[in-house]
Amino acid sequence: MHDGPVTQILSAIDRGDAGAAERLLPVVYEELRSLAEQRMAQERVGQTIQATALVHEAYLRLLGPNGTTTNWDGKGHFFAAAAEAMRRILVERARAKDAVKRGGSWRRLDLDLANLSLEDVPAELVELDRALTAFREEEPEKAQLVELRFFGGLTMEQAASVLGISIATAGRHWAYARAWLFDEMRGEV
Repeated sequence: MHDGPVTQILSAIDRGDAGAAERLLPVVYEELRSLAEQRMAQERVGQTIQATALVHEAYLRLLGPNGTTTNWDGKGHFFAAAAEAMRRILVERARAKDAVKRGGSWRRLDLDLANLSLEDVPAELVELDRALTAFREEEPEKAQLVELRFFGGLTMEQAASVLGISIATAGRHWAYARAWLFDEMRGEV
């Protein structure tokens, strides 16, 4: 993940350069699209949002209505925020589908946390989001690792780089996070 152009454009956005937001999307689009495609490949068949739409909606949320952003601390911060935006979009869609399909009632479903992939119904995503929100209160960096890997589609190496930690530390954080989330979703934390 080469930081140069992205970091420069993000800095220009932070300085108020009106045209910088327009220059950012072409530079990050392919990486965002790749992350979205990886994420969407894990969704069940029949998902109504496409990777392109997910990228565009996440991008719009990141820049806001006027192309204004938070101060980005480089490319890693931007992609972490993009992963969070994609997560929120998918969770919102899952909640909306659950409300419509099930009359607003919640039901608990098992999630295969060994691979952290969605293969069944979107209600699992809602349950994971609830558990991940609780986990973030206790372990924010480990929760961000889960978001980057699960919602952002990053490899362990990419996520470690974004977080500025070693791959070994990321591996330990990943193992801890999976166990904690598994216990939380089973109601044992």
